[in-house]
Amino acid sequence: MNLLFLLRPKDDIVYIPATATVRQGLEKMRVHGYTAVPAINEAGEYVGTVSEGDFLWALCESGSLRSLEKLMVSDILRSKRDKAVTVSAGMDELLLLIMEQNFVPVTDDRGKFIGIVTRRDIIKYFYDKEQGR
Repeated sequence: MNLLFLLRPKDDIVYIPATATVRQGLEKMRVHGYTAVPAINEAGEYVGTVSEGDFLWALCESGSLRSLEKLMVSDILRSKRDKAVTVSAGMDELLLLIMEQNFVPVTDDRGKFIGIVTRRDIIKYFYDKEQGR
């Protein structure tokens, strides 16, 4: 199975530029209602996933909402917690990652972020496959 069949393209999902301020990133997540979103650098590469927890820790460490206007999303990304796969990754690699992550970021062969595969889409794929038997 080619993971492109499961891919939600970059144009159809919410992501945050790593150069956005923490306040801008937090507002974007609040508007869309997600608990975690991919962060992308200026070159279009996946740099990590930013979560509600990252924002909470940034607020706790900074002490005020005003100070969040000076921090960038890239400043609060802890480790690259959620791993990405290339578009040529196999289903085995995708399944191993999706057990630990809500979505798997996907990059092209040049390392550019092209979209995500969600846990829900993978479960739906296998459910539909099982129903077809």
